[in-house]
Amino acid sequence: MVDRSVLTHPLFTGISTAHLSSLVAELARPWVVGVEGRRHQTRGGERKRAPGAGARHRLVFVDRLVATLIHLRHDLPHAVLALLYEVDRSTVTRAVGEVRRLLAVRGFAVPDRPKVRLRTLEDVFAYAQAEGVRLRLDATEIQVRRPTAGRGGRRAFVSGKKKQNTMKATVIADQKGRTLWTDALRPGRVHDATAARLAGIGRCFHAFDRVQVLLDDGYLGLSRDHRGKALTQPRKLRPGATLPFLEHNERQRHEHSSQRITVEHALADHKRWKQLQRWTHRRDRLPDTYRAIATLVSDRTATA
Repeated sequence: MVDRSVLTHPLFTGISTAHLSSLVAELARPWVVGVEGRRHQTRGGERKRAPGAGARHRLVFVDRLVATLIHLRHDLPHAVLALLYEVDRSTVTRAVGEVRRLLAVRGFAVPDRPKVRLRTLEDVFAYAQAEGVRLRLDATEIQVRRPTAGRGGRRAFVSGKKKQNTMKATVIADQKGRTLWTDALRPGRVHDATAARLAGIGRCFHAFDRVQVLLDDGYLGLSRDHRGKALTQPRKLRPGATLPFLEHNERQRHEHSSQRITVEHALADHKRWKQLQRWTHRRDRLPDTYRAIATLVSDRTATA
């Protein structure tokens, strides 16, 4: 029999024991509420026996949370987790699905504001304008399985950049690389700037006129539409420019890259979780998985 306390070690879960304790305190009640709600719907009314009567969960909430974290961190199959916890594989599958959804809707941690969570793009822009934070935005792609032959929209996931089937996540970070927001993932064929527009960034630029966002050259269209707010690198000078102008241009480009690089660090933090290195499961589950991992990363970096 496996000692389940060993599985709570940070090497398995990817988070500290203190972080795990705070997650248990935060998510236990919403999980119980969800379970009772589903039971009420199945019964079609109020329960007829006293609370506590009936069968007990073979996998208590703490074990469900730990199993989900191990699955996210190491992509350990449900069958292996079921063997470790001595339950049926379907129990683990149901537990991972429930806890993953709870993690995905938590929102993102704000530095020095433990009770504040950012859940929408509007929340992030409002926070940035109130605190004077200059945002960094970029997109990353996760390789996914190719859609079944003959199914409509099969080419929608083929990335023009990676030449693979991917899904694209748009991420916003602050000056220290702390994740503040990620959108609902989109097929890899969607252009980076188009994905940002579909997420509503144009509306946010109009509503929060003092917020600036640092971008790479993939967002030149946004920089033209929102001058002074969507900031990309200065374009390289044409051949024949004199040395002083070249040096000034290179300094500006280097300074912009140095400030924007923190969002790349945030993306690297996400990709340390094995499930985001290559997704081999159903595509419709990847958005919740990405947001769940991003919220866990934001918890850790909010105190950094």
